[in-house]
Amino acid sequence: MEQDRERQIREIFSDAAPDTLVSRMGIKILEATAERVVGTMPVTGNTQPYGLMHGGASCVLAETLGSLGSALHAGPDRVTVGIEISATHHRAASAGEVTGVATRLHGGRTLTTYEIVISDDRGRRVCTARLSCLLRDMVPGHPAAGPAG
Repeated sequence: MEQDRERQIREIFSDAAPDTLVSRMGIKILEATAERVVGTMPVTGNTQPYGLMHGGASCVLAETLGSLGSALHAGPDRVTVGIEISATHHRAASAGEVTGVATRLHGGRTLTTYEIVISDDRGRRVCTARLSCLLRDMVPGHPAAGPAG
């Protein structure tokens, strides 16, 4: 039952991805459970004018991973909405790809919180983010906007 639920949510995420920011940023999900989500994103195409990865790109990756974990925690009959994100940028990344690992810190009935660590190709921490998501029941007759609602 649990695997079917996770598969259903991952399919919703995959089906929504082609015309979304996730696709435009080049984010790929490598592993996804309610407890831990791992994904990658290329630095190229996600830089600011100085050639360094844009801090906003780190936040997009962090919110994507944390929101997917939150959706997996909530289940297919609920909607998850990011309500707060904070990020500390530790060092620059200028090439290759970064890997984000979202780890659930809290998983309640109405709120989830994830810590997301983003590292460069050499395993050095680029960014640490924290994301809190509100969980809501889906309104009958109104389709969800996807895992990151």
